Amino acid sequence: MAENKTQATVQSVDDFIAAVAHPTRQSDARQLDKLFRKTTEWEPQMWGPTMIGYGQYHYTYNSGRSGDFLATGFSPRKSNLSIYIMPGYADFGTILSRLGKHKIGKSCLYINKLADIDMAVLDELIRAGLDDLGKRWPIKPS
Repeated sequence: MAENKTQATVQSVDDFIAAVAHPTRQSDARQLDKLFRKTTEWEPQMWGPTMIGYGQYHYTYNSGRSGDFLATGFSPRKSNLSIYIMPGYADFGTILSRLGKHKIGKSCLYINKLADIDMAVLDELIRAGLDDLGKRWPIKPS
């Protein structure tokens, strides 16, 4: 079976954030890094060229496919902040209803800028996502 395309790397998280061209996106990335470090109590690690992850887990699906992936994290993309906090198992609708302006994908939360959301609610959502993920797969700190 093929390995995941997105693998943990040794690239510097600080260097990656410093290279984010848009000043608001760079500032938001620094704030998110602080929040994720505080909430998870883990050090960040780059996953692929653009994802900042906190913790990791090993999964094996019923199909036999297995791999490792970040437990939670974010990416300061050009179009938005992609936040990886919803493993897709639980309904976080009640928390999301209090978050502020956002869009959701299958397991991602998309935010234009942090000024659009309530950071305390995001903190709650990160914790809820990790708690839910930890019920299915053991999570290791990064």
